[in-house]
Amino acid sequence: MSKIKKVAFELKEYEFPEPFKITGAIHTKAENIEITVELESGTKGMGEASYSYRVNGEMIASLLAMENNVNDMIKGVDVKDYRKIFDIIDGFSRTAPSVKAGVQFAVLDALSAEIGVPVYQILGGSTNRIKTDKTVGIDELENMVEKAKKYYYTEGYETLKIKVGLDLKEDIKKMIAISEATKGASYIVDANQGYSPKEAIQFADATYRNGVNIVVFEQPTMWNDLDGLRLIRQNSPFPIAADESAKSKYDAYELIKEGCVDFINIKLMKSGISDALAIVELAKITNTKLMIGCMSESSVGINQSVHFAAGTGAFTYHDLDSHILMEEDEFRGKFKQSGQEITL
Repeated sequence: MSKIKKVAFELKEYEFPEPFKITGAIHTKAENIEITVELESGTKGMGEASYSYRVNGEMIASLLAMENNVNDMIKGVDVKDYRKIFDIIDGFSRTAPSVKAGVQFAVLDALSAEIGVPVYQILGGSTNRIKTDKTVGIDELENMVEKAKKYYYTEGYETLKIKVGLDLKEDIKKMIAISEATKGASYIVDANQGYSPKEAIQFADATYRNGVNIVVFEQPTMWNDLDGLRLIRQNSPFPIAADESAKSKYDAYELIKEGCVDFINIKLMKSGISDALAIVELAKITNTKLMIGCMSESSVGINQSVHFAAGTGAFTYHDLDSHILMEEDEFRGKFKQSGQEITL
């Protein structure tokens, strides 16, 4: 009765109340695919694919067209044999990693409903509580400072993620101003590939000399510039993280082997559940730290990362806030949130 009867895709659209700007992109809405796995017993599991052309090269029409293929591949397979399903869906690693993530989690969610055990416990049950940061997108200095103050003082987020990467001098001014306005906060600074290695080193030096408490400096240079990333790491007082450079377990292995990073940012939309599990184990044996991030997931998609993070207990930082940055008619995550605190 726990065999898969049907997999269904449904396109969902979500609006951002104001444009969300990062280096290389401005988001006004999100188009996600809601993925439902229905079992012969009638039990259903739900996942979400939040695609990215910029990061993964995905296009929404191509992903939606995969529904029949996914049904052909896993229909009739028992969700209790989820590892077998993961191996089948791993074929989407390069062409459709967000679909891979959504299907793999929907399978776990269906298994969870079938056996009465939450997904985070299926994945290890390390904790039932995590803290997320909240993101300040690229904007005018005054606006970024006011948002940072609101998120830190009013909403209680101890760690703020700050987007930079468009203008080195302005970014340094912004970070110093934000730091002075939110004393005691920690900052994950994300350049989204916006700097050259020289600029990234200048940014790190200037902000360090001004006492800015940067706990992670994320993806300062282009995803394929491993030499540049290593050079930045060797010359930065702050820990360096790879995001766009680390899509798969193979990418993570190469980054660690070449001495390019202190942190890997796992996003399920880049790696799926299966590669994310492999990266967690790789990080353990190499003493590499981890953070977990998101694309533009709704509460359905963020639910996936919350359960993964809590189940594995592998992450130093959690950047799981996209659902609170967009408009959603109904919260549908299987978790509770109060400010930065997320509980299962």
